[in-house]
Amino acid sequence: MLQSSNFNRRGFLGGCVAALGLSRRVKGAPQGVGVQSSAAVYERLGLRPLVNAAGILTRLGGSLLLPEVREAMDDASRHYVSLTDLQRAAGDRIASLIGVDAALVTSGAAAALLVGTAACVTKGDRDRIHRIPDIAGMPDEVIVQKSHRHNFEHAIRNVGVRFVEVETRAELESAIGPNTAMMHFLAFAEHKGQIGAEEWSAVAKARGIPNFADAAAELPPSGNLRRYCDQGFDLVAFSGGKALRGPQCSGLLLGRRDLIEAASLNNAPHSDSIGRGCKVGKEEIVGLLTAVELYMRRDHEADRREWTAIIDQWEDALSSVPGVTLKRQGPENAGRDVPYLSLDWDETEKRLSRETYLERLRDGNPRIELWPTRDRGVCVTPFMLEPGQETIVGRRLREAFTS
Repeated sequence: MLQSSNFNRRGFLGGCVAALGLSRRVKGAPQGVGVQSSAAVYERLGLRPLVNAAGILTRLGGSLLLPEVREAMDDASRHYVSLTDLQRAAGDRIASLIGVDAALVTSGAAAALLVGTAACVTKGDRDRIHRIPDIAGMPDEVIVQKSHRHNFEHAIRNVGVRFVEVETRAELESAIGPNTAMMHFLAFAEHKGQIGAEEWSAVAKARGIPNFADAAAELPPSGNLRRYCDQGFDLVAFSGGKALRGPQCSGLLLGRRDLIEAASLNNAPHSDSIGRGCKVGKEEIVGLLTAVELYMRRDHEADRREWTAIIDQWEDALSSVPGVTLKRQGPENAGRDVPYLSLDWDETEKRLSRETYLERLRDGNPRIELWPTRDRGVCVTPFMLEPGQETIVGRRLREAFTS
């Protein structure tokens, strides 16, 4: 974890640690960071890498690979192996580590939604698998709470299904019928709907309907990896390239063994399937397996203490900036257990728009990226920072208000 000496309150704004290209390795750093590589590969393209103080965003590349994951992927790249056998062996190992029935490595959480939905529609029937997205005569309805519709559901609709929206328990019971392929639940939106996860799962189980949860960014806490299966969900999708620190183009589909097996038949390397284009290579499979092994061994409480200490420093540094409101609050889909600090201000009073503030951080050296909120403020987190960058971010957060 980050050394406590790095968080000296009096010296926090006094300077930054060397420069962005840190070459040390901090024992037990919260994000498992090793030697930072050269940015020359991007500089040759005329690009400047950035400091990610926004968190786990796909548009920024998700997270950085752990050194052990990079090494495992390099080893995997040097040999041939049957992908079907590797998927089965890696899936069994991951399921055992987490404590669920079965697991499948996918090319991302969206791919997990795609092949998981296909599994619920086809149940492994090869004729049905080949016909998708022509699903005439197959169950073609996915029931979802109206408040759980989201930007990533296109992966579900690609199978050819249509959504049926409900709001109450009575509407849910009435909507279930012979055309129901599955029920879908958005984990981070649980508080928005009238039907909670356990009640939703109980209805699905009682009516014999497959129940699928999208929990792509619901880590940490690590217990969420099995929480949703324990609550009765038959399938759960996670991203592999976010908190797990595996390959960005990887995901996890966890759940009932028969549905996982059906999902694998709808997935690459099987040809003439909806998931053929969602290839996950031997390197990503081994990389994500390694990332899960490491994640299950981490001291997550120690990580959280370090992140909270950094938030304390930032809050101290910004508390004296006139007109700025600070809250310990992050975006709703950024992980419930990740500490964030939100910054808000009256743009007219300070004569500073959010866009100008963000541009000041992006235009500096190094570039710093924050997470804009849905209204007018911004959020910042140490979640994806490398050791030493917390000092740079803290200084620049304050400077950007006075530039």
